[in-house]
Amino acid sequence: MSAKRQVHLAAHFPGVNNTTVWSDDRAESQIAFSSFEHFARNAERGLFDYLFLAEGLRLREQKGRIHDLDVVGRPNTLAILAALAGVTEHIGLVGTLQTTFNEPLELAKQLATLDHLTDGRAGWNVVTSSDAFHGANFRRGGFLDHADRYTRAAEFIELSRELWDSWESDAVVASSVFADRSRIRDVDHHGPQFDVSGTFPVPRSPQGHPVVVQAGDSDEGRDLAARHAEVIFSLHTEFDDAKSYYDDITARLERAGRSKDELHILPASTFVLGDTPAEAAEKARAIQRAQVSPATAIAFLEQVWNRDLSSYDVDGPLPDVEPDLEGAAITRGRARHTRDVPALVRSWRDLAESEHLSIRDLVIKASTRGGFVGTPSHIAAEIDRYVQERATDGFVVVPHTNPYGLDEFVDTVVPLLQERGVYRESYEDGATLRETLGLPGTIRSRDRSGVLA
Repeated sequence: MSAKRQVHLAAHFPGVNNTTVWSDDRAESQIAFSSFEHFARNAERGLFDYLFLAEGLRLREQKGRIHDLDVVGRPNTLAILAALAGVTEHIGLVGTLQTTFNEPLELAKQLATLDHLTDGRAGWNVVTSSDAFHGANFRRGGFLDHADRYTRAAEFIELSRELWDSWESDAVVASSVFADRSRIRDVDHHGPQFDVSGTFPVPRSPQGHPVVVQAGDSDEGRDLAARHAEVIFSLHTEFDDAKSYYDDITARLERAGRSKDELHILPASTFVLGDTPAEAAEKARAIQRAQVSPATAIAFLEQVWNRDLSSYDVDGPLPDVEPDLEGAAITRGRARHTRDVPALVRSWRDLAESEHLSIRDLVIKASTRGGFVGTPSHIAAEIDRYVQERATDGFVVVPHTNPYGLDEFVDTVVPLLQERGVYRESYEDGATLRETLGLPGTIRSRDRSGVLA
């Protein structure tokens, strides 16, 4: 018999949208370091591959006002990860960072520095934007056409790797001189998006390249992931859908000349635990009601209808008006994953009619996806099934409370995965994030003086 496939888990820090339940008695700040520290230490206690931070470049707005149903305040990702490097030893630290509004040399320098500070535990979740709303916050004052955002992202990644590779692994000699200049290559890059000439200022980091994560789901996004990513943060969590996505990415990898062993697919997944299935189901219903308040339900529909729907009864039927497809967007700063709005609205109306759903009930049903609900043994078995049947390589676990939401999962589900023989019992001492993930790549070590070996 072949060995069981191993489960990979990442932990997503909650607190960037209305799905975080701030009314919970134990909820704490989304910007205090104590929250990040507890969450990171607990994820490391659970032997997770990495901790994952989202980032927003501007606060979302709805109807011209700050969208206060989301969390107001998004601190800088790299600053948080650098601080967490000092209170963790093994877990990877992955941050979401834009290719649209950053510059390659600056961001490559920051990520290489983080990789040095963490002894090789850094990762980069590559995201794009084609949004003038975000662009207004930046010196260029502009933004990319939608068709160009992945063109820029691909060249951004390629140039970053060129910069990281410009120092040979033995360029730092730290004898009479710090570095051997003959082993450092100047970068001379001229492409459609970037012109860069010069010497990269940071020595080659422990991983060589921080691990690249990507989450785009369009055809262009999937192709970008197949060419460049090492982990995909996926939205596809229902088993059949996840399996179809997994197969699609595998085929794209082959066309790109890469092996499936070079990339992991980790969908985001929530969880609700109970001592019995009935208790877990009841807890899930309560959590969903807390996540989708009356105001949240109306705001959710407004984002699709592109209309002010505040006069509608949240416990009544769906609006009888049609979506406004021509007007300026009522919501700014939120990624839209729906291209065919009329078709979506028709399907919601059919669903609401067949199941007698109110606005709030419909929003709960439409916005709740990909979650595991049940006893710890049920959830452990389901995670294992997804991985063994190659629907995923694991999951990015997304708690609904901050910062203690991961604790119960670590206490109850992780030991059961270990009993099944599909999850590590400990970290490998000194492992980089790429090694922890089991991904191929050149890994270097350090001697006791700290000089790169």
